[in-house]
Formats: sequence, structure tokens, C-alpha cells
Amino acid sequence: MNDHHCEPFAADCAVRLAAELIAHTWDPVVLMALRAGRRRRLDLLAAVAGVSDKVLTQTLRRLHANGLIVRVTAPGDRAVSYELSALGGSLAEGPLAALGDWAVRHAGQILAAQEAAEAAEAA
Repeated sequence: MNDHHCEPFAADCAVRLAAELIAHTWDPVVLMALRAGRRRRLDLLAAVAGVSDKVLTQTLRRLHANGLIVRVTAPGDRAVSYELSALGGSLAEGPLAALGDWAVRHAGQILAAQEAAEAAEAA
């Protein structure tokens, strides 16, 4: 990343950039789904529970625009498939995998804190 994209005093510029890559709910989920390899959109739609067709299409466009996935069309085949780019693979296999591991280890604590906050608001 070029330094001229950020204000000189914005020490967290790279962190903001990285956070924006996973700020949308479905972006990290689709990236993780593509860790298994190339998939067609309809296969992703079936594999990613809860995502709508419209939102998946928006997610794929956003991930492609950020260079995290590539569109693949086989010769003679009109169907488009998607796979992780090298950049997307480095994100999915590195920080996202670590974040997922952390979430699994701490899910109970997170859920307990959320329940406590909801109970406090209700009181």
C-alpha cells in the first residue's frame, strides 16, 4: 500500500484497510467457503447458509474488486466459478483462520457477555 493514501497522522491506516476487507458480514464467510477450492455461485449459495442470492452476488463482486477472488470461466462453458486469488488465500489461510480459531476458543465467553448485556438492558 502506498503511504500517500492515508493522512500522515493516521497510524492505523493499514489496520483500517484490513478491517474494511472483512467489514461486510458475508465477505469472510465466502472467503472461508472458497478455501475448499473453486466453486460456482450456485454451489456457494447452497454452502453458505443464510445468505441471499442478491447479497452473495454483491459479496462476490466486492471480493473480486478487492482482488481477493478471481472469476474463472472454462472454455466452452458459460458458467462462472470463483476461487481465492493468491491475496485472498493469504487472508483466508492466515488472519481469517486465526480469527476463526480464536472465535471457537472464546465463543462461550462471547455469548455469555452478550447474554449479560441483554439482561442488563432488559432490567
